[in-house]
Amino acid sequence: MSTESSVPDLATTQRDFEELRRDVSSSPLWNKDLAPTTIKDRTWSTWNIAALWIAMSVAISTYMLGGIFIEQGMTWWQAMITILLGNSIVLIPMILNGHAGTKYGISFPVLCRASFGTRGANVPAILRAIVACGWFGIQTWIGGAALDALISATWSGWSTAFGQTAVMGVPVHSLVAFFLFWGIQVYIIFKGIEGIKYLETRSAPLLLAGGILFLIWASVRAGGLGRILSESAALQREHGNFWHIFPGALAVSVGYWATVSLNIPDFTRYARSQKSQMLGQALGLPLTMTAFAFIGVAVNSATLVIYGTPLSDPVTVSTTFRSATILIFVIVVILAAQLTTNMAANVVAPSNVFSNLNPKLISYVTGGMITAVIGILMMPWKLLASMGNYIYTWLTGYSGLLGAILGILICDYWVLRKRQLSLTDLFDTNGVYSYSNGINWRAIISLGAAILPVIPGFIRAAITPGGQVANPGLFDAIYTYGWFVTFALGFVIYYLLMNRQIRRS
Repeated sequence: MSTESSVPDLATTQRDFEELRRDVSSSPLWNKDLAPTTIKDRTWSTWNIAALWIAMSVAISTYMLGGIFIEQGMTWWQAMITILLGNSIVLIPMILNGHAGTKYGISFPVLCRASFGTRGANVPAILRAIVACGWFGIQTWIGGAALDALISATWSGWSTAFGQTAVMGVPVHSLVAFFLFWGIQVYIIFKGIEGIKYLETRSAPLLLAGGILFLIWASVRAGGLGRILSESAALQREHGNFWHIFPGALAVSVGYWATVSLNIPDFTRYARSQKSQMLGQALGLPLTMTAFAFIGVAVNSATLVIYGTPLSDPVTVSTTFRSATILIFVIVVILAAQLTTNMAANVVAPSNVFSNLNPKLISYVTGGMITAVIGILMMPWKLLASMGNYIYTWLTGYSGLLGAILGILICDYWVLRKRQLSLTDLFDTNGVYSYSNGINWRAIISLGAAILPVIPGFIRAAITPGGQVANPGLFDAIYTYGWFVTFALGFVIYYLLMNRQIRRS
């Protein structure tokens, strides 16, 4: 069994990478998209990483998040504290997991090879990809709705252009807008990862400006920010105790980015330094998520004052504007928000994952196209049919699943291997990470054992209308804290099973 190499926090020379490419380029586990990034590829500065998070955080789902918590009975400031706390918590494993990407230039599925095996890595990778495909469909559907509203506002005959025909219960004009937005994203997929970098960096200022202008409009029209926030209590549909609501809301806030916390190496592998990836994430994630959720709450409350009824969807709010110029600007910002979030959060990860299944046959672009097609097949309009199911089944359910994987990865890299990996062996079918026929069964067992306790609660939530169980029991409580439970169990069980194995090797 070969010895793992000791390398500094950022692999040092272009020559090191060129030697590695010559050594493993013939491996069935290697292609140019999965190969470690070279020094000249490390072009992402602190601002690029921060802009990535700003662009991903500014999305309609973020805008509506605080309002959902208020509907459950929170005050506006309780909702904001919960969102800030949740994103600050998930930031910690995000930075820890991103370290390997920057140090070794490796993507998420390649990092999984160290703990799950060169073949076993496909298990956690595919689980992450399935979630990403679902999210891709959801965000594309929301973006398509915004495009539908824009066309309807500028062309009065749009909604009747296809008659009253509906497909699967969806008006044809809405499906056409959905596929138009889908096509825009496919175009960007063909531009590769650098295209996403420029999209996120250039869109971030526009998104920030759009959010601020939206808040200013709401404050002016509704008589000031103080009045808006005082009226936000009227958005409450239930009046539950805060401490009863808080656990589930915190879990949702953490689980919101449970996806990217796994595949963050897909981005940090392009960072110039560890400082860039850590500082960029710290500056870009918690504050932007909280600020944009606050804008959503404020505008939602303002529409109650202005129109007499709350409008939680910014697309619906935009259609009330009489000025065509303002309407077009707002819709463009909304479209940009959906586009930037979807391309970074829900395309990069599955593209690399599908490429990892067969590196010699599937490239990053091919993987992206597979993602785009599966996103349609998952029928996102069904996932969004019930907001309760969306929050308590979709978000909470997958966060518990992904938390276990993250616990295993962090335990393996930080505790057991002490940040030392062998780059060559990550691409070697007979190397250190080949384990038993390419699969580390200890990692697979750890994953299964970690998610087992949340399954009963997930089933109960899935079959309950709205996703909220009336009389929650022990397993329902475990499910509510799913991400925390599975992360801890995955970490501990993997450590117990692997500690002696690592020391022997």
